[in-house]
Amino acid sequence: MATKAPRDDIDESELRVEERATAAVGIPAVVHALRISVDQMGAARTARTLLRVNQKDGFDCPGCAWPEEDRRHVAEFCENGAKAVAEEATLRRVGPGFFARHSVAELRSHDDYWLGQQGRLTHPMVLDEGASHYREASWDESLGIVADALRGLDDPDEAVFYTSGRTSNEAAFAYQLLVRGLGTNNLPDCSNMCHESSGSALTETIGIGKGTVSIDDVHEADLVVVAGQNPGTNHPRMLSALEKAKQRGAVIVAVNPLPEAGLLRFRNPQTVRGALLGGTPIADDFLQIRLGGDQALFQGIGKHLLEVEEAEGGVVDRAFVDAHTAGFAAYRDALAATGWPQLEAATGLTESRIRETAERFRSARSAIVCWAMGLTQHKHSVATLRDVVNVLLLQGNIGRAGAGVCPVRGHSNVQGDRTMGIFERPSESFLAALDEEFSFTAPRAHGYDVVAAIRAMRRGAVRTFFAMGGNFVSATPDTAVVEAAMASVDLTVHVSTKLNRSHVVHGRRAVILPTLGRTDRDRSGKGDQRVTVEDSMGAVHASRGRLAPPDAGLLSEVAIVARIAERVFAGRAGAPRADWSAFAEDYGRVRAHISRVVPGFDADERLLEKGRTFFLPNGPRDARRFDTATGRAMFTVNALEYPRIPAGRLLLQTLRSHDQYNTTIYGKDDRYRGIHDGRRVVLVHADDIRALGFAEDDIVDLVSEWEGPGGLEERTAPAFRIVAYDTPRGNAAAYYPETNVLVPLDSVADTSGTPTSKAVVVRLRRRD
Repeated sequence: MATKAPRDDIDESELRVEERATAAVGIPAVVHALRISVDQMGAARTARTLLRVNQKDGFDCPGCAWPEEDRRHVAEFCENGAKAVAEEATLRRVGPGFFARHSVAELRSHDDYWLGQQGRLTHPMVLDEGASHYREASWDESLGIVADALRGLDDPDEAVFYTSGRTSNEAAFAYQLLVRGLGTNNLPDCSNMCHESSGSALTETIGIGKGTVSIDDVHEADLVVVAGQNPGTNHPRMLSALEKAKQRGAVIVAVNPLPEAGLLRFRNPQTVRGALLGGTPIADDFLQIRLGGDQALFQGIGKHLLEVEEAEGGVVDRAFVDAHTAGFAAYRDALAATGWPQLEAATGLTESRIRETAERFRSARSAIVCWAMGLTQHKHSVATLRDVVNVLLLQGNIGRAGAGVCPVRGHSNVQGDRTMGIFERPSESFLAALDEEFSFTAPRAHGYDVVAAIRAMRRGAVRTFFAMGGNFVSATPDTAVVEAAMASVDLTVHVSTKLNRSHVVHGRRAVILPTLGRTDRDRSGKGDQRVTVEDSMGAVHASRGRLAPPDAGLLSEVAIVARIAERVFAGRAGAPRADWSAFAEDYGRVRAHISRVVPGFDADERLLEKGRTFFLPNGPRDARRFDTATGRAMFTVNALEYPRIPAGRLLLQTLRSHDQYNTTIYGKDDRYRGIHDGRRVVLVHADDIRALGFAEDDIVDLVSEWEGPGGLEERTAPAFRIVAYDTPRGNAAAYYPETNVLVPLDSVADTSGTPTSKAVVVRLRRRD
């Protein structure tokens, strides 16, 4: 029997700290996942639902984007995937009666955990200007409010259209067509806050903003470097791939400021070894690097390889470098002039440790570098990733088996959204294909990314904010600024499955449009519908829900977009020539359009029905073709950067707990780090705690300091418990979204504009 939603917020006074885990997953993970699943879904629904996750005739997990092998396990999901499914397939409901009982002011007083635990949204809701409560509205009224607002804009750029990564390919394609038909490229998305730095660096250096490896490459690699990533919590199924690589002889190196249980040892619950015999050690080496020191590490690796090449030869793949790259000589000369003392200072590692790691590259027949937010959310993130590419290019580790770049994406279709055109700076080739397909002229002027959108709202330039999924308010930096900006908007619209903070931090008017989730059966005039998603490695496959929706009247994201578009474009000259009603009835019609706009997209319905996967074209991977400015892969010269920490301060990274996926809080624990029944903790090295004049368990305010255009700016996150933890000296960590308030809106990565959430200068302030 499913349990009722919690009545109270997290009580931080109950927080306790226990010994940290030295292994991930195992039987405890199975037990924990099943407990949460049964709490949300009940026992029978849990069994029926989890056995469909990531199966060829089932639905794609709404969690991470790690790919599946062609041959699937019966239980093809991880602990956090089970939690994500349970959150969506929950039997808890948030209907009109809930909103009648709870005012917006009351809802705003609750934390993200409480809001998310209440259940699935079932009816369109409208908050009238000046009203204290949301009220129920018909679909006709609520969609009409949205369409009227869009038709009434003086300028299309007065609207912002945000997208979360869980949107299907079909919904994303229809959504961007609506937006561009309206006349704007204001399509910020969650990529702007996570892997935008990856896309910027990879597009410049290898000609495509995606990874170049497949799941088979990971299994076959001789060396896998996992940098700035915690797969045990954020991408647990990746551990199975790393285990298989280890069994085939791979060396795995973990690079991270914190020791993470998943990279120490993996207890695979689907094997006897994992369940009963202690599991598999994963990382052969752990480099505990200082926050922001990754660029220096890869420069040091490259420097060592080039020094050995100069002395002995046989390190650089000369045939590859000469035939397929440009800029090698300048890169070589720049590293020759880089001193080891600087590299040591930036990384916190000794020269000998960096050289040892470089020797692993030298001896490896093939190498993959995987990374996530630890590398992408710094001011110099794009330069860091360019230096990652430099090291791989030296030995020809792009475009061959077991080798390449592997940015590990978060949401299950965040990469697919970008492929479908969810991007504020679309390519001319994409827009030209869109124009040809729909007989209109898409706008060419670049739109707002996430940070630019917030700035525009702050200065009063945005009248309508429309979010397709996600929790914009809790996901973005500088929380107080974002909340004030949202309040200045005339209308905020959220297409959502669950209640979240963005529904209660609203514009003058607000509309909630509840929608179907991945687990829900999507039935239209043409029968049951399936959608497609793209995983982190460029593979596309189908997803089809099987559960009865929370309410018979719920619309899919595709149907919501189509109905709004019909209203917006009725009688409008120059609008895209699209049969919107056909889109809503048959997603195959949408896929047919996609196949004529997106190169390599296969709309063969017979293959999708059988659960077949197809790979989108990838020039570097498929043919060592590099669509860069020179037509070659680019070695780049990057000035060494790393954060300098003022005396008496710490450099803070924001991160997830184990009972969390992005802004969705599943529970109160971070089991692997030993944190239970609370979230407001700051992890600090024991020596730093003493040096700063504090003791473990002291309660402090975190005060961020940033030198903005107008001078020193301070932001405060109150009441955090100090926990002694094995971090590099001068570094600290705490959970978001609680700490997003500390990240300055204007502190962003060069080139990509990604907020610098892994490099926040803070001081600890004693509370009275």
